[in-house]
Amino acid sequence: MAKELIRLDNLTKSFGDNTVLKGLSLSVHENEFITLLGPSGCGKTTTLRIIGGFEKPDEGRVFFEGKDITDLEPNHRHINTVFQKYALFPHMNVEQNIAFGLKVSKKSDEYIKEKINYALKLVNLEGYEKRNINSLSGGQQQRIAMARAIVNEPKVLLLDEPLGALDLKLRQEMEYELIRLKNELGITFIYVTHDQEEALTMSDKVVVMNEGVIQQMGTPEEIYNEPQNAFVADFIGDSNIIDGFMIHDKLVNICGVDFPCVDSGFGENKAVDVVIRPEDVELGKPGKGQLDGEVIHNVFIGVHYEMEVMAGDYEWLVQSTTSHPVGEKVSIKVKADNIQIMHKPQSKDEEALDLDV
Repeated sequence: MAKELIRLDNLTKSFGDNTVLKGLSLSVHENEFITLLGPSGCGKTTTLRIIGGFEKPDEGRVFFEGKDITDLEPNHRHINTVFQKYALFPHMNVEQNIAFGLKVSKKSDEYIKEKINYALKLVNLEGYEKRNINSLSGGQQQRIAMARAIVNEPKVLLLDEPLGALDLKLRQEMEYELIRLKNELGITFIYVTHDQEEALTMSDKVVVMNEGVIQQMGTPEEIYNEPQNAFVADFIGDSNIIDGFMIHDKLVNICGVDFPCVDSGFGENKAVDVVIRPEDVELGKPGKGQLDGEVIHNVFIGVHYEMEVMAGDYEWLVQSTTSHPVGEKVSIKVKADNIQIMHKPQSKDEEALDLDV
């Protein structure tokens, strides 16, 4: 396993009466692309600012390569930040913007020139040295902000929703650019977003946050396929989250019907939450599945049809490449390994896993 680079130890942070972080602990390893994902106000940007030194926690410590840097100023950390609005200097041209940090560090003119050429080549903007910042597109400005951060050779690059101002196509292109840069540079990326697609596309590890608490962390596949609670299941992609009743190991009652599943350890005759992804719901002829119902809504969204089926007093969300018209009688079938069982949370802040990682 890669060496631990950053460790956040029991961070708490409040602004007035609003507690933004509630005892957050997290480890970040070398060369990792880790994304902090969650809705507005969940604490992800505050966490990023604490790592960068722009905020100080009320309680808890920040460690970098084993050393306590909690009270260290931002310019003394081997960490650079790319902000959502890029924070470029409009009165400077491209090369002046990129060179700014190097000049502050009193690097030689020859060194600065080499670094500018290297950074512009890396972000595919060779020949843009003399361009005015205001003449660049949003995507080009984002690349210049990346270049300015890269030339300082940080061990960690913090990115605070840097693609938020871009249109969909450009945002998708930049996602692949960021993956390429991370692989070529061999540095650690800590990325903040509320966009699930960005998180799942780019990350080695996703940290899902809500109300100052880490709800779940894991690979994109683990987060999507094995959500640990209803919040994660609902926030990451579309889900059917249904009240269920665990009969015993590997058998759950949903909508009055017993469904085989693969989960165990939830006890017997216990109320649970059941998560079923819409792409895992199979529709067939009435009587051929586990539940019968009727299609009540159907819309084509480009890749597949998105339908709602009323069955067992529940509106099932179904995604399929096969269309079933509104009013058609259908059956619902779900394979055992596509059913995810979760404990019902005892409180809103209940954490879904052991965070000591």
